[in-house]
Amino acid sequence: MQFDDDADLDTSEVQDVRGSRLPGGRATLGGGLAALVALVLGLFFGVGPDQLGLSSDGGGPGASASSLGRVQQSCRTGRDANARQDCRVVAVVNSIQTYWTKEFARRGGTYAPSPTVFFDGRVGTACGSASSAVGPFYCPGDRKVYLDLGFFDDLRTQFGSSGGPFAEAYVVAHEYGHHVQDLTGALGRARDGVTGADSNSVKTELQADCYAGVWARHATTTPSTSSGKPLLTSLTDADIRDGLDAAGAVGDDRIQERYQGRVTPETWTHGSAEQRRQWFYQGFSSGDMAQCDTFR
Repeated sequence: MQFDDDADLDTSEVQDVRGSRLPGGRATLGGGLAALVALVLGLFFGVGPDQLGLSSDGGGPGASASSLGRVQQSCRTGRDANARQDCRVVAVVNSIQTYWTKEFARRGGTYAPSPTVFFDGRVGTACGSASSAVGPFYCPGDRKVYLDLGFFDDLRTQFGSSGGPFAEAYVVAHEYGHHVQDLTGALGRARDGVTGADSNSVKTELQADCYAGVWARHATTTPSTSSGKPLLTSLTDADIRDGLDAAGAVGDDRIQERYQGRVTPETWTHGSAEQRRQWFYQGFSSGDMAQCDTFR
């Protein structure tokens, strides 16, 4: 996975509030049971901390009040993205949003950009206050993606993903899949509170996986707004395998078996490992969001 060294990055699409902590912190395997349960069985790759009951009164200042922080100074070009993790995520966000802007326009619609917020510890959102324990999430209340970069270590060490830069890109693209669903109206289907292998929650998550694959298919051919050349210049078969491996690592069955010792499909919210791999690849192989109708 390689970016054009000379391409300009748009840091306005990322808000960096790392270091501006609310009370709380990251959940690890050595942490408290409640935090671990939230990480493993709760809002993993999900939508809004309010779904887990993690909202709290007096959540403190939200991300919108912060500056762009260190990202604005450090992440200027594709060369920075090839050298630094946080800059790489900035570049991925730029690429994803450029693609969806063009795709919505091609279909006669308008894409509304969504910022990504880098945080650590705890963050205030329009969906409530959330800790890093819930993993990356999209908040429809403020239409922002929230991400603690330390999660990518958890993906590899706690969930058995092979890791790699494109595994990280898959995570980000999945969250922007939720934003696309928010704009198209599909996201509301997951709000019925029903779980299970055939639930709307699972179908919503699998569609976001598929949308991540659609972006990946077009990532190296979508011209950037600054240079007219693709920001992402190289995406290999090994990169796609890393994305598929990450998708499988966070399947409900894999997580439940690893941490519960048994699989309970009636409580699934995101789909099995095989389903997540299948729908990501469906999006990648077709390159067509119309092929991502998991509700059909």
